[in-house]
Amino acid sequence: MALARQAGSGGKTRGRRWKGIKRNWELYLLISPVIIYFLLFEYGPMYGVQIAFKQFFVTKGIWGSPWAGFDHFERFFESFYFWRLIGNTLLIGLYQIAAGFPIPILLALMLHEAGHKRFKQWVQTILYAPHFLSTVVLVGLLFIFLSPQYGLVNHVLALFSVQPIAFLTQPEWFKSVYVLSGVWQQMGWNSIIYLAALSAIDPHLHEAAQVDGASRLKRIWHINLPGLRPTIIILLILNMGAVLGVGFEKIYLMQNSLNMQASDVIATHVYRSGILGAEYDFAAAIGLFNAAVNFVVLVIVNTIARKASETSLW
Repeated sequence: MALARQAGSGGKTRGRRWKGIKRNWELYLLISPVIIYFLLFEYGPMYGVQIAFKQFFVTKGIWGSPWAGFDHFERFFESFYFWRLIGNTLLIGLYQIAAGFPIPILLALMLHEAGHKRFKQWVQTILYAPHFLSTVVLVGLLFIFLSPQYGLVNHVLALFSVQPIAFLTQPEWFKSVYVLSGVWQQMGWNSIIYLAALSAIDPHLHEAAQVDGASRLKRIWHINLPGLRPTIIILLILNMGAVLGVGFEKIYLMQNSLNMQASDVIATHVYRSGILGAEYDFAAAIGLFNAAVNFVVLVIVNTIARKASETSLW
């Protein structure tokens, strides 16, 4: 009897689901291109993940190549460059979050408090512009401005009797140059979402606070920041989930034999192994390890955020 009732309730649930789909078929049709895109270009390529567990031969294909188990992972974990790759990638990722995450919040708060509309628009245009520079152009600007002989930065340092610094060849400067140039390029663009969240805060809260005699700083602290809290937590979770997902292009363009000690990260090693060395199976194993660690970090940070603030991705 119990099984019969469960089967009947399951049939009713499926019937209601199909009725809902038929009733809202236009909405499902509207979202279908997005679903097809993700199935073809995001989930479909996951079929090739099995290369990480095989001794891959191009002539034999994925199915014909013999299984290697966890040999590629063990080779990576036991390699002499493993801790250097993990350390550089982790340090750059954490440095990006520590330096780049708070600045767009502060910038959005300052822009939101700017009273002169034309001045505010002028500042926003200037701050948003670097986002549209290509990575190649940005790295080219770094080479120009940071040149030990002709760079503007070293000319300014010379005014204070500081010897020229080879920012792009000294390993100790690489992480700061990489991260701070990225902060400069993206801080204006990243502040847009915070400005949108600030515009959604009820202005009557500020009016009531002003009547009670609250200063501007107190209103920012007790009204604006609490209003931004859900947005800040969600974006922090997403950033922490990509802590090992340091980009490839910019680091590769800035990388040279002199700063390799500080610039060699997982992404560049995958490129050298997988593309230049044609070790597709080994590179796939490293990439899968990187994605797995990012996923675990995302789950952990999301769980902590849900318990601490009741705001999370799921």
